[in-house]
Amino acid sequence: MAAIPDKYKDLFQKKAFASLATVGADGTPQVTPVWVDYDGTHVRFNTAKGRVKQRNLDRNPKVALAIQDPENPYRYLQVRGRVAERTEAGAEAHIDALAKKYLGQDRYPYRQPGEVRVMYKIAPEHVQGM
Repeated sequence: MAAIPDKYKDLFQKKAFASLATVGADGTPQVTPVWVDYDGTHVRFNTAKGRVKQRNLDRNPKVALAIQDPENPYRYLQVRGRVAERTEAGAEAHIDALAKKYLGQDRYPYRQPGEVRVMYKIAPEHVQGM
């Protein structure tokens, strides 16, 4: 597993969106902007069950993401890896923590009735920054 270089860890503290690429059923890439954080080992993001990225990751755990510095768009980090863990445990608290970071709100305000949240942990395999 590759490590996130110290000089790029600050990107995970900022309100920096990541562009997450997954592989669709027909083999084509699918890209979605996501909120992310870093737990010291894994890059984490959150989604609801039934979404395209969740279905794609069920078929193929390989991902790529790029996170761009909102203060300097020429500074970014690319991470390629695979899903190390997918869990519903702690996913509600995780989406609330991301809502606090990105929206300044204590609870994720866009919950839908019956929605089940899933947290993904990505193990970085290749990391490149600019």
